[in-house]
Amino acid sequence: MSTQITAADVKALRERTGAGMMDCKQALTEAGGDVEKATEILRVKGQASAAKLGAREAGEGTVQSYIHANGKVGVLVEVDCSTDFVARNDEFVAFAREVALHIAAARPQYVREEDVPEEAREAERRIFAEQAADKPENVRDRIVEGKLAKWLEEIVLLAQPHVNGDKYDGKTIDEIRAELAAKLGEPVVIRRFARFEVGAA
Repeated sequence: MSTQITAADVKALRERTGAGMMDCKQALTEAGGDVEKATEILRVKGQASAAKLGAREAGEGTVQSYIHANGKVGVLVEVDCSTDFVARNDEFVAFAREVALHIAAARPQYVREEDVPEEAREAERRIFAEQAADKPENVRDRIVEGKLAKWLEEIVLLAQPHVNGDKYDGKTIDEIRAELAAKLGEPVVIRRFARFEVGAA
């Protein structure tokens, strides 16, 4: 005998997970009406398809801000997703706020690695090459590339571990973003940010 899945059950699961109506219905059917099991099914599916999510258009989203208590540092960040439903999701909004707070403290310069201009990379490479000039020739390139990778980690938002290491277990912004995308079943894209600091150029 098959379990009767009601529209209210589907709606409740959708509100809980942010997944699509059909996905919720399918998961509930698969789980025999067990909400916990259905949530787990959706999560697994979400993680499996998370890699494909980036291809889907992220035309909805939220702009969140963070102003430091001293009033001297402020951040605006735009985080996008696919649907208005997810844009209003509490977890999605909370993530955007956490990113704004992180940007205020960690001072990233770019969102992603591909945003870093080639001339900036080359300038750093030259500095690192000079610093490695006294090292054996066969290891110089490795030293330069290692230092460049470390520098990119410091200036690229997605590569930075969240400043609240205890809360996020040392995960990078990109890892936290990917987990949320898998959970919500939609792309989560940090589009851009602006950081303001009194007296800074």
